[in-house]
Amino acid sequence: MKYDPNKKWTWKPSDKFEMSGEQFSFILNSFRAILSTPEAQRILYIYNANNAVESIIAKAVEDGVVVEAPLEEKVNVGVK
Repeated sequence: MKYDPNKKWTWKPSDKFEMSGEQFSFILNSFRAILSTPEAQRILYIYNANNAVESIIAKAVEDGVVVEAPLEEKVNVGVK
Protein backbone atom coordinates (compact mmCIF):
# COMPACT_ATOMS: atom_id res chain seq x y z
CA MET A 1 0.00 0.00 0.00
CA LYS A 2 1.21 3.50 -0.79
CA TYR A 3 0.45 6.65 1.20
CA ASP A 4 -1.94 9.08 -0.48
CA PRO A 5 -2.32 12.43 1.36
CA ASN A 6 -5.77 12.88 -0.20
CA LYS A 7 -7.16 9.88 1.68
CA LYS A 8 -8.17 9.76 5.33
CA TRP A 9 -6.04 7.52 7.51
CA THR A 10 -6.50 6.18 11.01
CA TRP A 11 -4.44 4.49 13.71
CA LYS A 12 -4.80 3.27 17.25
CA PRO A 13 -3.87 5.50 20.20
CA SER A 14 -1.24 2.94 21.17
CA ASP A 15 0.48 3.00 17.74
CA LYS A 16 3.95 4.51 17.68
CA PHE A 17 5.59 6.60 15.00
CA GLU A 18 9.29 7.03 14.43
CA MET A 19 11.01 10.20 13.27
CA SER A 20 14.56 11.23 12.63
CA GLY A 21 16.38 13.85 14.67
CA GLU A 22 16.19 16.15 11.64
CA GLN A 23 12.40 15.75 11.44
CA PHE A 24 12.04 16.28 15.20
CA SER A 25 14.19 19.44 15.08
CA PHE A 26 12.19 20.83 12.18
CA ILE A 27 8.87 20.27 13.99
CA LEU A 28 10.17 21.63 17.33
CA ASN A 29 11.76 24.72 15.79
CA SER A 30 8.63 25.39 13.72
CA PHE A 31 6.47 25.29 16.86
CA ARG A 32 8.86 27.57 18.70
CA ALA A 33 9.03 30.07 15.83
CA ILE A 34 5.24 30.26 15.51
CA LEU A 35 4.55 30.37 19.26
CA SER A 36 7.04 33.20 19.77
CA THR A 37 5.16 35.58 17.45
CA PRO A 38 3.06 38.39 18.96
CA GLU A 39 -0.04 36.98 17.25
CA ALA A 40 0.45 33.56 18.82
CA GLN A 41 1.05 35.13 22.23
CA ARG A 42 -2.25 37.04 21.97
CA ILE A 43 -4.09 33.85 21.01
CA LEU A 44 -2.50 31.96 23.91
CA TYR A 45 -3.59 34.71 26.33
CA ILE A 46 -7.13 34.53 24.95
CA TYR A 47 -7.08 30.73 25.16
CA ASN A 48 -5.96 30.85 28.80
CA ALA A 49 -8.54 33.53 29.64
CA ASN A 50 -11.27 31.43 28.01
CA ASN A 51 -10.21 28.40 30.07
CA ALA A 52 -10.37 30.51 33.24
CA VAL A 53 -13.91 31.69 32.42
CA GLU A 54 -15.03 28.15 31.51
CA SER A 55 -13.63 26.90 34.84
CA ILE A 56 -15.47 29.63 36.75
CA ILE A 57 -18.73 28.81 34.96
CA ALA A 58 -18.27 25.07 35.56
CA LYS A 59 -17.85 25.66 39.30
CA ALA A 60 -20.88 27.96 39.33
CA VAL A 61 -22.93 25.22 37.61
CA GLU A 62 -21.78 22.66 40.19
CA ASP A 63 -22.68 25.12 42.99
CA GLY A 64 -26.13 25.74 41.49
CA VAL A 65 -25.45 29.44 40.85
CA VAL A 66 -25.63 29.06 37.06
CA VAL A 67 -28.50 27.04 35.65
CA GLU A 68 -29.25 25.82 32.16
CA ALA A 69 -31.33 28.27 30.13
CA PRO A 70 -34.64 26.98 28.78
CA LEU A 71 -34.75 26.20 25.08
CA GLU A 72 -36.32 28.99 23.07
CA GLU A 73 -38.83 28.15 20.38
CA LYS A 74 -37.58 28.83 16.91
CA VAL A 75 -39.39 31.72 15.25
CA ASN A 76 -39.42 32.06 11.48
CA VAL A 77 -38.84 35.77 11.00
CA GLY A 78 -39.49 37.17 7.55
CA VAL A 79 -40.58 33.84 6.09
CA LYS A 80 -43.93 33.87 4.31
